[in-house]
Amino acid sequence: MLQFVEHRIGDRRIVRLIQKWLKAGILEQGRWSETETGTPQGAVISPILANLYLHYVLDLWAQQWRQKKATGEVMIVRYADDAVLGFQNRIDAERFLVECRERLSNFGLELHPEKTRLIEFGMYAAERRNRRGEGKPETFDFLGFTHFCGSNHKTNQFEIHRKTIRKRMTAKLKEIAAKLRRRLHEPINENLKWLQSVVRGYFQYHAIPGNWKRLTEFRKNVLWLWHRSLRRRSDRTRWTWNRFRQLLVDQIPEVRILHPFPNLRFEAKHPR
Repeated sequence: MLQFVEHRIGDRRIVRLIQKWLKAGILEQGRWSETETGTPQGAVISPILANLYLHYVLDLWAQQWRQKKATGEVMIVRYADDAVLGFQNRIDAERFLVECRERLSNFGLELHPEKTRLIEFGMYAAERRNRRGEGKPETFDFLGFTHFCGSNHKTNQFEIHRKTIRKRMTAKLKEIAAKLRRRLHEPINENLKWLQSVVRGYFQYHAIPGNWKRLTEFRKNVLWLWHRSLRRRSDRTRWTWNRFRQLLVDQIPEVRILHPFPNLRFEAKHPR
């Protein structure tokens, strides 16, 4: 790690500061514990150092591998310690997986045994699997979304579809339900402002094209949880569903797609 840091940073004072940061340890519930390996868990600098480490361990090495050993096209997308790699030829994928494990082990890292998979995915995956009688192509999760093979309903051309991971959405709804219980007797206007902020923030990340169904489901469940919470405030509640719908439902942000399609987001145009 320090060799990689020194390769990028020439100021010895900054390098010494990072060395102290790595040895500072962790303070949890008033107890200090020493950091023996890796970066301090939860430290501000840890994601930056981890990203720097993987840049040299994986990114640059994968780029060389793609240029020298690949027999077809290779696509790599990495965010922090999560990555998706696409290979035109299966033989490249199998070979890269073996050599990647060796490469990471040389630097004290390893692939997650449960999250690392080799799947058939892409434009021709459904057709090929259908010929072999293997059913629909497998899906994979990445950055909070389940990715699966689909097609454009207008042109019938292949598209990668994305939807919020079911487990992630369920966990978020459980979190909201728990906080509503703690906020049971707070003023309705305060809870309204809080829920508006929660739903708006959730949509800011998850409101991507093709995810309309999951977003609608999320909003519907938030409304149901809040209605249930309001009815629990009193044994003689007046909060029927009709009254709740007339007064409060429209106050929660409606579902809107906020992000463009990937081909528009990443489109690069030459300046005139």
